[in-house]
Amino acid sequence: MSQLSEQELVRREKLAKLREMGINPFPADLYPVNHTSKQVKAEFEEGKKVIIAGRLMLIKVQGKASFAQLQDAEGKIQVYFNRDEICPGEDKTKYNEVFKKLLDFGDFVGIEGILFTTQVGEKTVKVKDFTLLSKALKPLPLPKEKDGKIYDAFTDPEQRYRQRYADLVVNPHVKNVFVKRTKLFNAMRNFFNDAGYFEVETPILQPIPGGAAARPFVTHHNALDVPLYMRIANELYLKRLIVGGFDGVYEFSKNFRNEGMDRTHNPEFTAMEIYVAYKDYNWMMAFCERLLEHCAVAVNGTTKATFGNHEIDFKAPYARVTMADSIKHFTGFDITGKTESEIRQAAKDLGVEVDDTMGKGKLIDEIFGEKCEGNYIQPTFITDYPKEMSPLCKEHRDNPELTERFELMVCGKEIANAYSELNDPIDQRERFEHQLKLAAKGDDEATEFIDHDFLRALEYGMPPTSGMGIGMDRLIMFLTNNQSIQEVLFFPQMRPEKKAVALSDDGKAVLEILKKAETLDLNDLKTQSGLSNKKWDKTIKELTKNKLAKVEKTDDGLFVELV
Repeated sequence: MSQLSEQELVRREKLAKLREMGINPFPADLYPVNHTSKQVKAEFEEGKKVIIAGRLMLIKVQGKASFAQLQDAEGKIQVYFNRDEICPGEDKTKYNEVFKKLLDFGDFVGIEGILFTTQVGEKTVKVKDFTLLSKALKPLPLPKEKDGKIYDAFTDPEQRYRQRYADLVVNPHVKNVFVKRTKLFNAMRNFFNDAGYFEVETPILQPIPGGAAARPFVTHHNALDVPLYMRIANELYLKRLIVGGFDGVYEFSKNFRNEGMDRTHNPEFTAMEIYVAYKDYNWMMAFCERLLEHCAVAVNGTTKATFGNHEIDFKAPYARVTMADSIKHFTGFDITGKTESEIRQAAKDLGVEVDDTMGKGKLIDEIFGEKCEGNYIQPTFITDYPKEMSPLCKEHRDNPELTERFELMVCGKEIANAYSELNDPIDQRERFEHQLKLAAKGDDEATEFIDHDFLRALEYGMPPTSGMGIGMDRLIMFLTNNQSIQEVLFFPQMRPEKKAVALSDDGKAVLEILKKAETLDLNDLKTQSGLSNKKWDKTIKELTKNKLAKVEKTDDGLFVELV
């Protein structure tokens, strides 16, 4: 265990005193709550008896009478502790000792009381009796207020993501994001169910990773002595169910990709995929825009959402642009009918980084990603992708070089991907084999596996089908104005936690400056720190010795970088 702070030691002493007094700080029995803070306010009646429970917050002890806030899952309510109400007899121990001396911010208490309105008009619970339900041994990172200014707010992203439990308590607005996330899932599920489609579950551990091009997590099944792969996509299993006779199936699936992490990617993420028989990608476009309009209203009460500096409107219909037209519009280059070498040269001419491992589809994808994608702010369908980019998609009915595919772009990011699904098993086998050749050539986004069982399923016959996948984490980012995926995941993946280092005050101050920039010119950092030469040398050595910062020499000079 790490060394305890002074406050943690004091709380443990209080814990021991409570036990000495015969009070169990962690009782097992049910506490008969009959009201939430929200219900108290909504159904307020003077003199009404209530039983509530939650965390004690903002305690103001004033001799024989004290005020506090009780925070529960629905919000906060003021509670009033009066010594003679709680202890009507001679023995005042419960108020004088237990409440005033042994309770702390963050403790869970149950309160029996009656409702009244204070002289300033605040709805309040007058405490008749209280029960300690759980003693908090670590103080919450509560912000402090002085002269109208907030200090020590719990805002450091890394700390907030690591300790989401504390984040949710002290930053109540964070909870709203996750309430909206659940509203989104419920709205989407209701939309599909009302349309008559069937929610299913498919395997997370798979013998072959398929349905997308991504690096999988690999594990081993001891009893079968075979490798297994964590799901990168559920597409091939859902299509098997269409073969099996379901007209429409969908799944909210946890997917896992063993790749980089950034503001829009987490190795574990949630996707929704839906497949509907006897439909095509034109039908799915109309279905998609109706779905997202419905979801936006369910989550925010309006089709409009703010994301950064943009106001997005999810009201249907959305613009439709072919990939060839998009590239031609933003670069002047027409990819139609061009060879791989012509497209590679065009990419180089446009300043797009390419290499010899990239096939025609990958080259086009790079051009689109660099030059076009970021320009689409309002929801826009990009349609008719080159065949090389879409190994699971049906050939376009009017142009054999293209496929019947769309992606929905919002604020320069893709949030939905849909096909008229490929149901010709011979064509599908050829596409898989082409992917193998690309993988052998070095394309790390091409699949290295052929799912022979999926091909066998297709050989039994799959009806014409349209399928769509939506990145749920990214969609809720847009609907709640969050720029980082970590803000919409309760527990995002984090680097291993570094052991706490006892830094000097100067070290802490310089580290805070560095956190805001991550990399700074050494002289600029020294100037901002305001330290003397001697103190500066001591502080920078302290940070580098503890591996919190490193000094890098470049052609432009010395830079200090956050580790």
